[in-house]
Amino acid sequence: MNPSSTRAPFPIPVVAAGPGSQIEEETLDYISMPQGMATYQSPILPEPEEMRGRDGALRVLRDTEAALQAAVAGQAAAPVSLAGLSEAELALVNQVLGEGEVAARVLPAPGLGEARIQESVFAGVWRVVQTEADGTVQDTIEVGDAPALLRAAARADALGSRPDLLSAPAGVMNAQPILAELEDQRQRFGLHAEAERAQLPAHVVNLSLLPLSPEDIGFLDHVLGTGRVLILSRGYGNCRITNCQVPHTWRVVYYNSQDTVILNSVEVTELPEVACAAAEDLADSLERLTEVLAWVAQG
Repeated sequence: MNPSSTRAPFPIPVVAAGPGSQIEEETLDYISMPQGMATYQSPILPEPEEMRGRDGALRVLRDTEAALQAAVAGQAAAPVSLAGLSEAELALVNQVLGEGEVAARVLPAPGLGEARIQESVFAGVWRVVQTEADGTVQDTIEVGDAPALLRAAARADALGSRPDLLSAPAGVMNAQPILAELEDQRQRFGLHAEAERAQLPAHVVNLSLLPLSPEDIGFLDHVLGTGRVLILSRGYGNCRITNCQVPHTWRVVYYNSQDTVILNSVEVTELPEVACAAAEDLADSLERLTEVLAWVAQG
């Protein structure tokens, strides 16, 4: 007798289990994260013999190297002026410096000039083109974690009075505790000497994780204000930074490759770290610029 002929049917159907064996009724739609990351690319240089007669450009590049050496040693580095360069010399400087991952603008205001800032491919080496209120233009190279003008403009924007955070309109639910926290952190931050502030960690309030109504966002914007400093960092995705019209306060927003907000935060700090070059970056830039100048010197 065949035992299988009398076997009762198994009451529970056998279903394969494991990855891919389940059918999802709904597809999860994840937010796309940043896909690309900016990395150093060596500048494309002309042949050494093509660079003869461009002594002004070589002087500027050597002065920039000396400024990097000072910065790496922890010393103040004076800006390097590009005034008086010929078009060919300026083109060579532009070619060597290239464009790095951080760009910034200081917008004009009544009685105040404006500035355009571009980090070079050498992190911590900044091209600063400043237009004064009378139309005078200063074109310089600055070496350091960030151009001094960014901090100076942010401090100037914070001198005016701001609305009272207690006079909130209807519909505001959670903005006032956030503003009170930021005010407390600003006061603590301001107790430190200016030289110490750069070493302090930023106090970050992640607005993306908080239940905020449109009225909350509007009240935050109203009390904090928006200053004249605009910074774009493209190191990993896009990060847009603006200063507020209160001391030591910045809005920092990260976007993915589809320009969708993935992190919206407020930082209490002298300048957000994402906009600054680290000490290791300066040392690395000095090594790379020295290699470039060794090639240039062959001409």
